Amino acid sequence: MTPERVELVRFFRISARRFESGHPAPEMFSTAVDREWHRLMETSGYAGFCVEHVGRTIGHRPLKGVGEISWTPMYEEMFGPLPVLWFTDGDGRVDREALTRYRETGIVVAEWDCSPVPGDGEDITPEPVRATAW
Repeated sequence: MTPERVELVRFFRISARRFESGHPAPEMFSTAVDREWHRLMETSGYAGFCVEHVGRTIGHRPLKGVGEISWTPMYEEMFGPLPVLWFTDGDGRVDREALTRYRETGIVVAEWDCSPVPGDGEDITPEPVRATAW
């Protein structure tokens, strides 16, 4: 598996855990990981991939926002510190400022434009945009 796909599986595992516990969906803030998600969604094997790795289908929906990323502590508990890939855009450029802030404080502040949803996401209405001061 590519590093992007490994991180996507981890994101899906966090998503499933949050859905099961009644927490809001995690924010997808990495362009690199999101591109892999979109590539995979365009394949006939997407639903099977989700079920194989997290036991359920994970849908996708547009959801714009900016603020502190809520699921970082859960990621660290399950997998350790976020790798640099989460701070990398689709062209391979690393947001050094955000990465340094995370390494120094454990906090990620970012923009996002989508979020996972349980199932295929077809019946989900987007939530309002959430903004948090940096």
